[in-house]
Amino acid sequence: MDKYSFLMSVYHKEKPEYLKLSIESMLEQTCKPDEIIIVKDGPLTKELDDVIDFYYSKNKKIFTIIPLEKNIGLGLALNEGLKVARNELVARMDSDDICKPNRCEEQLKVFKENKNLSICGSNIDEFNGDINNITGHRVVPEKSEEIYNFSKRRSAFNHPTVMYKKTEVLKNNGYSNLRRNQDVDLFGRMIFSGCEAYNIQDSLLWFRSDDDLAKRRKSWENSKSYINTIKKFWKMGFSSFSDYLVVLVGQTGMFLMPVKLQHLIYKKFLRK
Repeated sequence: MDKYSFLMSVYHKEKPEYLKLSIESMLEQTCKPDEIIIVKDGPLTKELDDVIDFYYSKNKKIFTIIPLEKNIGLGLALNEGLKVARNELVARMDSDDICKPNRCEEQLKVFKENKNLSICGSNIDEFNGDINNITGHRVVPEKSEEIYNFSKRRSAFNHPTVMYKKTEVLKNNGYSNLRRNQDVDLFGRMIFSGCEAYNIQDSLLWFRSDDDLAKRRKSWENSKSYINTIKKFWKMGFSSFSDYLVVLVGQTGMFLMPVKLQHLIYKKFLRK
């Protein structure tokens, strides 16, 4: 099973120079993608369209472009891409991050070794500005049992690193109609349903961690969405009530504290 599809969603606020780097990193994989799906989540700027058109014109056989009439949000846009993916294995990618060249080769090896696997992610190197300016590392649990327990309170995957089986995602009803934490919700449901997962303990992606990311974290919309996701897990019997309370208090506290203190906590306790 060497063939796989990349899946990315792009919307109008994203930066063309970041998108270019992201697409280049997909094309430069040591194990080349059979397909790159780009969902245009609503009308884009001319600059973003120009980047997509440039790469499409040079690689028409592997690019699948899906234009949506209006912005519907990341999760639902990714569902549209999944519907047309021609491969069982689908690698997620965001338009501002950069894959390391061996990312997908390493993930394909893991799927070959374990035919029952549904999800495979990895650690990430967080950077600001340039990939040589590494500001932190997000290390996620490795094996299924650790991932299962971790997922009751926190995201056990780095979403843009994940490669998953299309059929298993669709069997679990795909991404929900959420504006935030779509990945936490989907992967929690998949893990609870019995899907096997694994995280490679190497960093296979450079994750852009800049001021824009800090602003998104420092929003009640983000905190409330996370709280509601764990509440949903509690209601369906995955998380416990104490898990829900810990997340409720933690997310509320993170939202209320100053940005500098929030950043310090992320760096000191939630990153390596």
